[in-house]
Amino acid sequence: MTSDDTLPPELTRLAQACSALLFARKETVGVSESSAGGLVAAALLSVPGASAYFLGGSVTYARPAARVFMGIEKLPDGMRSSSEPYANLMAARVRERLEATWGLAETGAAGPTGNRYGDDAGHSCMATAGPVALVRTLETGSADREGNMIAFAVATLTLLLEALRKAP
Repeated sequence: MTSDDTLPPELTRLAQACSALLFARKETVGVSESSAGGLVAAALLSVPGASAYFLGGSVTYARPAARVFMGIEKLPDGMRSSSEPYANLMAARVRERLEATWGLAETGAAGPTGNRYGDDAGHSCMATAGPVALVRTLETGSADREGNMIAFAVATLTLLLEALRKAP
């Protein structure tokens, strides 16, 4: 975050672009984020009129949150957090649970150290579920926790914008 505690301009710009498309199409979005720590939801909610498209979000930072907020008692065999399959699952689940047009998810390791799954700090996977399903992995190569959180949120909103632009 910036020294005056406002959202970084790139996050605000991306949220405004996503919001304009969601609003114009009368579509909705739900968010599940982990290592971005709520920045994706905050950016989307910072746009006036967000109640027209934003249905809700959760910071599913740890397994208990995924269990309670997303209803995921046990992961499918071979699936782990901080992976593309997990991001896909979380995007689909938040979309389903909120009955949203779009589900958006992010999961990763902000730092300064890696996670228990062997991912280095700066690793994040993000996914969209809905009319266009996309998934992507970002590796920043940085241990800067705050910088990574912002980079993860920017990448997640960039992915949503890409999906929105590809949608019919």
